[in-house]
Amino acid sequence: MSAATLRRHRYVPDLQRLGALCEGNYQRLRRLRNLETNDTDVLQFDLHRESHYLGRVSISVLQQTRYTETLLLEQVHNSGRWLNNPELTVRVYHDASMAEVISFYGNRQIAAVNDYPNRFMHHPDEKVQLNGFVADWLDYCLRFGHVIPECSQWHHSDGVEG
Repeated sequence: MSAATLRRHRYVPDLQRLGALCEGNYQRLRRLRNLETNDTDVLQFDLHRESHYLGRVSISVLQQTRYTETLLLEQVHNSGRWLNNPELTVRVYHDASMAEVISFYGNRQIAAVNDYPNRFMHHPDEKVQLNGFVADWLDYCLRFGHVIPECSQWHHSDGVEG
């Protein structure tokens, strides 16, 4: 085998896929936003499938500016041991109608491309995978989420459609 054959191909990010995930996540968050009943910065809801309790999800506004918001999405309780309660920070760009994961479990700056192997064993396409996870998780929340009457809270920013 030649050296060229043994050389690994460098990962090239799929910007179309990442953009589609971010646009979809924005729309999913907009749909969850329709659960608002009070004027606060937190939305909490329980997840139920038929009569089975699956956990509780919390979405909090960490920072808000004219065109962006930073949200903390976290599962604060789950009914099984199969899921480490996810905790992700998402930046919402209202002018571009996109929502992008910017950190998870307190890790900062998710690189669009990671060398592999790397110190933290992140996948070459870690950013796409995390945004894909958020898409699946938000779909799950939309399908099985039920607002807790005493906790149904969300803050709408001025000029932003909810």
